[in-house]
Amino acid sequence: MNALTPEQLAVRTRGRRVLLLIFAMFFGSMALAGALRFSGWMPQINRNHGQLFEPPVDLRDARLQLADGTPYAWNPTARHWRIALAPAAGCAPECVILSQQLDTVWQLFGHNADNVEILWLGTPPQQVAAMPALRVLSADTATRASLPGVDDPAGTPVYVIDPNGFVVLRYAPGFDPGGLRTDLARLLKLK
Repeated sequence: MNALTPEQLAVRTRGRRVLLLIFAMFFGSMALAGALRFSGWMPQINRNHGQLFEPPVDLRDARLQLADGTPYAWNPTARHWRIALAPAAGCAPECVILSQQLDTVWQLFGHNADNVEILWLGTPPQQVAAMPALRVLSADTATRASLPGVDDPAGTPVYVIDPNGFVVLRYAPGFDPGGLRTDLARLLKLK
């Protein structure tokens, strides 16, 4: 058998190291991806800012009426997403600020703003400015009670309702309006 020279041994050893390094990089990245996947980690870009309801809360059977008494229909074919809030009575200063934030979010949708409505369950305070997207609904205790976490002691939560009448997201009181805009912009792309 031919004896290998020290140079040949060095080349063979280096080749094996490169092969092991490639093997470790390939299977190591797969192992890391599997560990992240099964631990429940999600990249920030895939997360919503609001609390996702799984399964969503069904409001299709709710008999909603506008403040003037006309029935409010979900009309899924129109593909309108809704931002809903059901504040408690006497929330004037907080509700005025919240209405201004929601109006800003609505305006930032630009050409998609026509596909977003703001539903206010109950009577808004006098100081709330008129908004083109605002639909004031008559106070309905059954509908209000069906919204999860509506009586949060920290303030008024905001909900996102899909075109079919399912509550899909909840934003806790004091939420960042930019997060609502980001989530709803993603949902508007689903048309």
